[in-house]
Amino acid sequence: MTANEPIELADLPAIGPAAVTMGVFDGVHLGHRAVLEATRRGASELGATSVALVFDPPPEQVLSGSAPPRLAPLATNLARIEALGIDVAIPVHFDEGLRQLEAEAFIDALSPALAVRGLVMARGSAFGRERRGTVERMQQMGTSAGFEVLIVDPVEIGGTLVSSTRIRKLIGAGDLAGARQLGVEPYLEGTVVAGAGRGRELGFPTANLRFDYRPALPPLGIYAARVSSAVAGVEAGHPALLSIGTRPTFEASGETLAEAFLLDFDGDLYGAVLGVEIVERLRDEERFANVDALVEQMRRDVEAGRAALARA
Repeated sequence: MTANEPIELADLPAIGPAAVTMGVFDGVHLGHRAVLEATRRGASELGATSVALVFDPPPEQVLSGSAPPRLAPLATNLARIEALGIDVAIPVHFDEGLRQLEAEAFIDALSPALAVRGLVMARGSAFGRERRGTVERMQQMGTSAGFEVLIVDPVEIGGTLVSSTRIRKLIGAGDLAGARQLGVEPYLEGTVVAGAGRGRELGFPTANLRFDYRPALPPLGIYAARVSSAVAGVEAGHPALLSIGTRPTFEASGETLAEAFLLDFDGDLYGAVLGVEIVERLRDEERFANVDALVEQMRRDVEAGRAALARA
């Protein structure tokens, strides 16, 4: 697994002949997978190493000062990329200096660590200063520099381009099935931290998640979910409920919180990094007249969650 901290171009590891693609790859959706598969296949044909350069922070953050919420944290995206057969996924620090580089200068800066033999780009994409690094311009450079430009057609579903932006909108609207259709399982990952302890007092101990990134959240409510990978004695696929809300029955601060209740589990998860896949929306967030009414609803939520996970 490649290191998760972004590095400068000058610090790229020595790899040698490489087929290279680049981008943010947030969520690693179907469109990304088409590009990554072309990179893997191109590297094999060229006798080279397949390399994905993953920009962090996203260029949009450098351009506008703010970035959209993420479908997954950087480390998870890197792991997903390598799980698809890419030899090396390298997080590259994106800043104003990198933004101002002409595309040709960017390719030159990959040397000597990477000897580019193939450059994989989606048709219609561009990179570098003012996005002047078009497919056509890179083909011209490749002719003289000795690399081939491998072009991938964008992936469309339902006549619309598959993109991270589209998937964020689907998740934000609560269309979890729509996000899955585009290749992304709605997902949250956070460190389990101590909360107010009310869940345990009520018989439903929750894992309160603290995020090290700004996650793409679905609407407030209660969801059926699954643990995405083994952690602290919990197996991957373990059933859970996920609450995304402001705790309106108690003294709500207005802050949106994410809490996971792992069914049939009573261990200690404090400090663990917990990833959860959001499977199905069960109900809206509600304010209850008293604690007894809340507990009764939570019992119904558990049964509804088990049924939803069984269907899934």
